Amino acid sequence: MNKLIAFLKERKITEVECVICDMTGIARGKIAPVDKFLDEKGMRLPESVLLQTVTGDFVDDDIYYSLLDDADIDFVCVPDENAVFMLPWTIEATAQVIHDCYDRMGNPIELSPRNVLKKVLSLYDEKGWEPVIAPEMEFYLTSRSDDHDLPLKPPIGRSGRPEAGRQSFSIDAANEYDPLFEDMYDWCEIQGLDIDTLIHEDGPAQMEINFSHGNPLSLADQVFVFKRTLREAALKHNVCATFMAKPVTDEPGSAMHIHQSVINKETGKNIFTNEDGTQSALFLSYIAGLQKYIPEFLPLMAPNANSFRRFLPGTSAPVNLEWGIENRTCGLRIPESSPQNRRIENRIPGADANCYLAFAAGLLCGYIGMVEGLKPSTPVQGKANESRSNNPHCLPLTLEEALAAMEESDACKEYLGESFTTGFVAVKQAELENFRRVVSSWEREFLLLSV
Repeated sequence: MNKLIAFLKERKITEVECVICDMTGIARGKIAPVDKFLDEKGMRLPESVLLQTVTGDFVDDDIYYSLLDDADIDFVCVPDENAVFMLPWTIEATAQVIHDCYDRMGNPIELSPRNVLKKVLSLYDEKGWEPVIAPEMEFYLTSRSDDHDLPLKPPIGRSGRPEAGRQSFSIDAANEYDPLFEDMYDWCEIQGLDIDTLIHEDGPAQMEINFSHGNPLSLADQVFVFKRTLREAALKHNVCATFMAKPVTDEPGSAMHIHQSVINKETGKNIFTNEDGTQSALFLSYIAGLQKYIPEFLPLMAPNANSFRRFLPGTSAPVNLEWGIENRTCGLRIPESSPQNRRIENRIPGADANCYLAFAAGLLCGYIGMVEGLKPSTPVQGKANESRSNNPHCLPLTLEEALAAMEESDACKEYLGESFTTGFVAVKQAELENFRRVVSSWEREFLLLSV
């Protein structure tokens, strides 16, 4: 705690937001005066927090009580002194501290997404490997509206006009929102978030922020904090920022592309590359692991019904798990690079995914592939996204199908635990049931007076 105490005192912090990340990626926890936080050295939260849905509901009682104590007891949340971030937008001097979840005996809570990622990283550590990732986050800026039936619209920019059409890589289009992005960059610097390039993506007011490569746990914390930071910067400028996978009809979806490689901890060399600079057998097995196991772990990368609207043939979003060199039509792209920087870009995850779980799933699939010595398919040249039919590496078409595959996955139960598998699937099935109850504007428009 010495490092954390020094941080809080040096910055004259008066309030601490004690947070954990739930299944959906929502920050849940408590706000405490700094003296109380230092005195208690953590917090307690009800176990049920980790089985809460995005709507605030809970899973069915039979699953709820099969995973949690009947008395609805608390678990212990311990602050991680390496996951402390200033909150530049608050009036009081406030720090956000990410906590880890343990039971009363000191065992990691299996339902905690951050613990899931740490469990996967421990597998690499046992092999003497160190995974390195670099996430790319896409998002839309939209005008504010309190009518959920209305389509989202691009916000008004500096010119006094909303963006029209698609302005991929346009500097002027990105500059329309300069005041917002100035705050975003300033706040990220204050928080130590290692963001890099800002790019205007395909959709109207759709952007992408790239993170520098690094440790997966540190970057998961940073992405978790970044989402909140961007939303706060957007609200300050009277617009909204959304990480929905498919927020706008007939426009591109938003992804969380994850570049990933693995370093030998002893030598510091990339295990994807042989001594002569050619691709290694482990590199090919990692790809094969992604191809074989992502369908079983897909809900960790595409966790919502809306996520599957992004997977459309003929678009830049993947529809299968083909791989290819410098081929953006593949779900698994191999960027041109030096031998030491050889890596795989996993283009499957959506921006709506819980970053801890999406990172964990991709790294775990690759790990299993290497351990099992799997062989990938032949790399694709040309278009790989025209069709998903008759493809041995196709993705599930719906969240229902993906959840069924995850629920039956022996690999998921073996590596992530039966409690986590059951709990995550139950949370997403509860959200899906809520989604099914809602009558959409499309149904009212086309069916109301026609059927």
